Amino acid sequence: MEIALVVVVVAFALGFDYTNGFHDAANAIATSVSTRALTPRAALLMAAVFNLLGALLGTHVATTIAHDIVSIDDVAPHSGLVIVLSALVGAITWNLITWWLGLPSSSTHALIGGLAGVGVASGITVHWSAILDKVVIPMIVSPLLGFAAAFAVMVGVLWLVRRASPAPAQRRFRLAQTASAAAMALGHGLQDAQKTMGVIVLALVAGGFHDGDSIPLWVKLAAATAISLGTYSGGWRIMRTLGRKIIELDPARGFVAESVSAVVLYLNAYWLHAPVSTTHTITSAIMGVGATKRLSAVRWGVAKSIGAAWILTIPAAAAVAAVVYVVLHAFLG
Repeated sequence: MEIALVVVVVAFALGFDYTNGFHDAANAIATSVSTRALTPRAALLMAAVFNLLGALLGTHVATTIAHDIVSIDDVAPHSGLVIVLSALVGAITWNLITWWLGLPSSSTHALIGGLAGVGVASGITVHWSAILDKVVIPMIVSPLLGFAAAFAVMVGVLWLVRRASPAPAQRRFRLAQTASAAAMALGHGLQDAQKTMGVIVLALVAGGFHDGDSIPLWVKLAAATAISLGTYSGGWRIMRTLGRKIIELDPARGFVAESVSAVVLYLNAYWLHAPVSTTHTITSAIMGVGATKRLSAVRWGVAKSIGAAWILTIPAAAAVAAVVYVVLHAFLG
């Protein structure tokens, strides 16, 4: 029974990874597509490849998800697997709702909210201090840092090219966006695919099929492949929101937004080991570069809707996961 349940949980984890890919495809390529630096299909293919590479470059975020959010070491294997499955269903549900509405919410926070919600419902230990330090604080700081850094860098770039001819300068920035979009996709794989690795390890530990902090190679490859396939399938609803609804981007601003976001993602993954939201980071960076035109250039009404989705993500995913756990626990024991 445990083996079958492990297979189901791993399948749901990879399904979550796939929804993460098409939900967050816009993070890496919306700016490049909207400025016509890349065609949509070329951008998606590039993003899929670099997501795959990024997923294989580290395991710090995966370890955080597997060990620092909830503790299931002392839980019976069957119950532990039901807990992980419920968290995944909560996260997937919120991903699909926000994708349908075209809102760039955080798959990272949906998963963490799902784990926290099912932790409360099941009575297991939830590490609230770790959630505060590695989730809530970065959730607040990363968008602010992304906005401020993008604004400052954009001001510097505008000063550097103030005497350049507009058309040639924009062509060069359009070419540079290929590199910045690749860097953003690499950071997305580094952050988001690792979350799924952590959940799969959590399921293997719960089922008694793994111990220790190591991430098996097959888990890395499976998670990397799932998020890459999801990315290639595209996320056109959210792409339109990020690429055009917040502000009409030009190649220079797209390049700066992507570059700043990638740096923030790398710092959090390698330095803080924090599972930050690529969605929050790129969205705030887009707002930051847009504000260098004038504050009114940013469509703050759209930003307000996105902000509401950000705030609701953790509690909404937690509530769904808790309800799913109650139902599954009643049927599966």
